[in-house]
Amino acid sequence: MQPDFMPGGPLPVDAPDISDIIAPIHALMVSDVIPQQVLTQDWHPPGHVSFASTYPGRRPFDRIDLYGHEQTLWPDHCVQGSRGAAIAAGIDLGRVRAILRKGDDPLCDSYSAFLNNWNAAGERPPTGLAGYLRERGIDTVYCCGLARDYCVKWSAEDAVAKGFLVRVIWDLTWPVDRGSDAAVLADLERAGVEVIEADQLVRP
Repeated sequence: MQPDFMPGGPLPVDAPDISDIIAPIHALMVSDVIPQQVLTQDWHPPGHVSFASTYPGRRPFDRIDLYGHEQTLWPDHCVQGSRGAAIAAGIDLGRVRAILRKGDDPLCDSYSAFLNNWNAAGERPPTGLAGYLRERGIDTVYCCGLARDYCVKWSAEDAVAKGFLVRVIWDLTWPVDRGSDAAVLADLERAGVEVIEADQLVRP
């Protein structure tokens, strides 16, 4: 949940009013429903490999081959230390155990909270989050936030692959491309992710 992904930012989700999910995410974070919380924070250096501005003549949302995989080129966003990279106002940090900064490798993009995108060696380097959660006895992961069709989706799929039970809180996410919803939902269900609504969460 960072300003650059919100309406008015350079890479906004397709949401009429982002407060529609900020308020319920805040309410969830200050409740006892999910007591151990981790935030992810895109933290790109200037000239990042995923930025269209890094490639003369390229425009945002062009696609290139990068290390043998398709890479979408993005507008410059969540640049380290910028206002747009901050955690959004209205998100309560009181119970947050860790903030995972990702995308800080200038030569490797990172959508997932668990694995970076492919690098020049053909690998997806781990972020360390899986080990962090396991050492705390966590076996179930709930995902929400921005953006549904990239960071939330990839994080959920990778969490399943790492052996966690995973639930995506669908109505507490929003996509960059609303037309992707059917495909995202199908991919999540195929991966074994349970898709729920916020009102299905019950206090322990």
